[in-house]
Amino acid sequence: MAPPGVRFPAVFLPGLAAALLAFRSPVAGPPASAPIAFADCSAAARLDFRSTYGGKDTSTYILETTGTGVAFLDYDRDGRLDVFFANGTTLEGSPGGKGPRCALFHNNGNRTFTDVTVAAGVARSGWGQGVAVGDYDNDGWPDVYLTFFGRNVLLRNKGDGTFADVTDAAGVAAGGWSTSAAFADYDNDGRLDLYVARYVDLDLKTAPRPGTQKNCFYHGFPVMCGPRGLPGARDVLYHNNGDGTFTDVTVRAGDLDRERYRGLGVVWGDYDDDGWPDLFVANDAHPNLLYHNNRNGTFTEVAFTAGVAFDEDGRERAGMGVDFADYDNDGRLDLVVTNFYGEPHSLYRNQGDGTFLETTWPSGIGEATMRYLGWGTGFVDFDNDGSRDLFFVNGHVYPEVDRQQLDETYAEQSLVFRNRGDGTFADVTRSAGEALGPRWAGRGAAFGDYDDDGRVDVVISTVNDRAVLLHNESGAANHWLTVKLVGTRGNRDAIGARLTIVTGATKLMHEVHGGGSYLSQSDLRAHFGLGSLAVVPSLEVRWPGGAPERFADVAADQAIVIEEGKGIVSRRGPAGGATTPR
Repeated sequence: MAPPGVRFPAVFLPGLAAALLAFRSPVAGPPASAPIAFADCSAAARLDFRSTYGGKDTSTYILETTGTGVAFLDYDRDGRLDVFFANGTTLEGSPGGKGPRCALFHNNGNRTFTDVTVAAGVARSGWGQGVAVGDYDNDGWPDVYLTFFGRNVLLRNKGDGTFADVTDAAGVAAGGWSTSAAFADYDNDGRLDLYVARYVDLDLKTAPRPGTQKNCFYHGFPVMCGPRGLPGARDVLYHNNGDGTFTDVTVRAGDLDRERYRGLGVVWGDYDDDGWPDLFVANDAHPNLLYHNNRNGTFTEVAFTAGVAFDEDGRERAGMGVDFADYDNDGRLDLVVTNFYGEPHSLYRNQGDGTFLETTWPSGIGEATMRYLGWGTGFVDFDNDGSRDLFFVNGHVYPEVDRQQLDETYAEQSLVFRNRGDGTFADVTRSAGEALGPRWAGRGAAFGDYDDDGRVDVVISTVNDRAVLLHNESGAANHWLTVKLVGTRGNRDAIGARLTIVTGATKLMHEVHGGGSYLSQSDLRAHFGLGSLAVVPSLEVRWPGGAPERFADVAADQAIVIEEGKGIVSRRGPAGGATTPR
């Protein structure tokens, strides 16, 4: 969240023209074309969550600015996506323990939700931050890890609709100020490990106040201090021991984050396609980190040589949200990072040789994102045309900007960019419906098809405002396929698995990964937009640490479950439909 000088570069990097020409077109045959569109269904869905996070009109400390995350998960395994919100508090606190708390909403299957927070035993209070989801004990039930300014919490899913706090027994409390967290099996031993980013080493008793130091001003008026001038906090990597406990292996795994950078966004992804998950960490006013997996339990930090540590001018940006996905259909994971106002959100194209090429400006997202402060983000094919679009949640960190004569506002629009399929994106926010007209102090975002209609929806967390549920109402009559993977030899969630659809010369690739966005976790199911393709001729699944499996002639417009070693074990049509065990 470091306030940079506003710059509007317009460079076209060497070799970029050739790179753009190498883009793979979407699936064979012309996909149906219709505008990407959303409707705000928060009220109709009874998703009546409102966050509390610090002061509404002013922020005394940086703690009051980061906000909270959100997750899509199917906690009761009924086949429908539920929603988990982290929540915060205020500096004044709440008497009698009746303050704000995190919330779990159960999906009723009729496009509405019910608050089951108390019944599920997940009500937690404090300076909540992020939500991570993963079946760490491989019992088939998704567990939840919550990060805090203070003690983190691991909630074990008991399989009966309730959760148990096993933090102390598991040894994952961490402490300090944790932000994003993400599960992945980094050593391919079949068990999910956990990476926890940490932000600032902050003591509210001694922290500087607005206007007291040089890093406590913005455009000349006093604001909360930081992050520059405040010491960073070291991230933590926990190895899963397989007995319900974890071991801190931060040093043993390669002396990770030894410089104590200010970590905010985390995403796992096998960027070099060697079958071992790597890790990207977006840092605030510090260089970003890219950890290459050495396949022996250790990592090597390679962000500088890979081209993702700094901007095109060699300066660090204020990294917040992140995502890995293949936006150009070349079979390699690309990267997006959201940044501060006056910095564009960063887009990096994977070159396939261990390096990335920044394509922020020629892709079309640079100029359009310069005047926004970004957080949650995701590569999502909203119109099912076979090319992944981009979504950005935005919101300022200084409530005080609304009282100054500036072009900046505290609440900001979310943005959606349609992937043209040629390496460029079009800003279609204005045509995407009235739902994207309002402004929020947005923070987290999770993506998933909560009503099973074959179109991916968005849930957004905000600061001191209501949650926002955007129902995807894109009108294109394109085909789609949703795939849930169940691991048996590897981790149950199949995090790290890679799915590839081959049709002619085109390959559509999706990797199941932990983390991404900002403080949030999206649906772990793989969603493919197929354009005009009604039958998938070839679907390959490369399981974590295992051999690939291939499936031929898979019908589109259904959600399937593939169990490792058993094949397709269930099928379901849109909005429910029939389930056919196999």
